Amino acid sequence: MSDVPSARRPAGELESEVLAALWSARQPMTPQDVQTALGGDLARTTIATILARLHDKGTVERTRAGRAYAYTPTVQDTAGLAARRMHTELGREADRSTVLARFVSDLSAEDEQLLRDLLGDGDGSGGHGNGHSHGHSTVAGTRTGGTGSAGRPGSAGAP
Repeated sequence: MSDVPSARRPAGELESEVLAALWSARQPMTPQDVQTALGGDLARTTIATILARLHDKGTVERTRAGRAYAYTPTVQDTAGLAARRMHTELGREADRSTVLARFVSDLSAEDEQLLRDLLGDGDGSGGHGNGHSHGHSTVAGTRTGGTGSAGRPGSAGAP
C-alpha cells in the first residue's frame, strides 16, 4: 500500500465538469472539443467514456461528426439535471403514489409552499401554465390534507 493520497475525484464531478463545458459551448462538441474546453488535463478517452455514460443516462444526445460523435446536453442546466434524476428515481418504483407521498411528507414548510405555488394550489392563481394538469393538486393534497400540517406517508388517496 502506498501512503500517497488518491487523486480520484468525487463521483459525478467529472460528469458535472463535462456538462458545464457543453452548456457553455451552446453547440455540439466532440470529446476533443470538451478536452480542450476543460484545459486538456484529462485524456480524450476519459472524456469519451464520460460522454458515453451521459448518453446512456439520456443526459446528452449525440450525432455523427466525421469519425467521432458530437454531443449536446438534453438538459439545460443543473436544475434540469436534478429534475431528470428525480424523474428517473420516480420511474424506478411501481407505486408512484407512495413514493411521491413520502417525498412530499419530508418537504420543509417553505418547499411545500413553493410546490403548492408551482402546482397552482397555493393561492388560487392556477399555476404557471406548464401544461401539466394530471393529478398535481392530489399530490400536494397528500402532504397536508388541506390543513397546513404535515401529512404522513400512507395518507395518499385518503379523502
